[in-house]
Amino acid sequence: MDIQVREIKTKKELWKFIRFPQRLYSGNDYYTPPIFSSELKTLSSDKNPAFEFCNCKLWLAYKEGKIVGRIAGIINNNYNEQHKIRNARFGWLDFIEDEDILNSLLIAAENWARENNMEYIHGPLGFTSFDASGILIEGFKEIPASFAHYNYPYYSELIEKNGYIKDIDWIEFKIKVPQKVPDKIRRGARIIKQKYNLHAVKEKTTRGLKRYVKDLFNIINITYKDFYGFSELTAKQSKLLEKDFLSLLNPEFVSLVVDQHDKLIAFGISLPSLSKAVKKSKGRLFPFGYFRIYRALHKNDKVDLLLIAIDPNYQNKGINAIIFDDLMQVFIDKKIIDVETTRELEDNIKVQQLWKDYESIQHNRVRCYIKKL
Repeated sequence: MDIQVREIKTKKELWKFIRFPQRLYSGNDYYTPPIFSSELKTLSSDKNPAFEFCNCKLWLAYKEGKIVGRIAGIINNNYNEQHKIRNARFGWLDFIEDEDILNSLLIAAENWARENNMEYIHGPLGFTSFDASGILIEGFKEIPASFAHYNYPYYSELIEKNGYIKDIDWIEFKIKVPQKVPDKIRRGARIIKQKYNLHAVKEKTTRGLKRYVKDLFNIINITYKDFYGFSELTAKQSKLLEKDFLSLLNPEFVSLVVDQHDKLIAFGISLPSLSKAVKKSKGRLFPFGYFRIYRALHKNDKVDLLLIAIDPNYQNKGINAIIFDDLMQVFIDKKIIDVETTRELEDNIKVQQLWKDYESIQHNRVRCYIKKL
């Protein structure tokens, strides 16, 4: 029977798009769904400010009346203008193990990209770097970090059969929390603080964190502006991220480094892993999702290191030592066993050097593909 690819037109269809992976990965021990209400907001043009500078189409693939795949096509105009390129993105890609189904989905996204005068298509990528991205190619026996995507091993092989080649790889590390902060880190943190007149701030409440939010997003925009797939966060996007994620943060797991004028110059954000809580709640906040997430935030032995950023004026000065001295002590005090790093480019040697002070393994690899149209 023929495969039909239909564009999403209604909210009912959008919900089908969002929930399709739940059926695809039913019974899989490692797949973790997104929080559905958050996913709905991300994919709704009236809720997500990224639609102000992004074009987007969503499609579902049907076979014998059943949904068998999904894909999003995205054009981030700000990113293209910044880098002087004409790239479309594909994202939210999921499909049963069938080459023809994947081919039909990719053709839909590619044709749309050509109609919009794009030169390349790459992905999986979202609207911004805060959306799930990449195809997992190593680490299929691992539960993903919070907010990360999982996929079956057949994805990469079938994508490559459609003419896509590797653009970049991200890698992830698992770090064992030591019994004490390494002397090298503690000593380095003390020296750097004295040399540059810096100190670490530990807020007790999310309200306390709020006074640093504006500087935090400024540092993100400056630090990550040349990173793969990143486009500058607008004021509306920053406000939405603040609203959605600040309530999830346990301030103890956030490290803030400020100068003598109390101006933020660097930060590290970690989060007790939410993956098991969200998986058990099947992506729903009601009736028990909120409770499970709250419990995970306050009773956990695994932490996800979400984000580290340092003002360019202070880079290459050892500021990481202050952040890790602070966070590692918290992890030790809270009896955390494992820390999962979030995705870092495989050629980002500076970041990878940080993990050499700890017992660590590189356990996941995620790939972004590209194809000339």
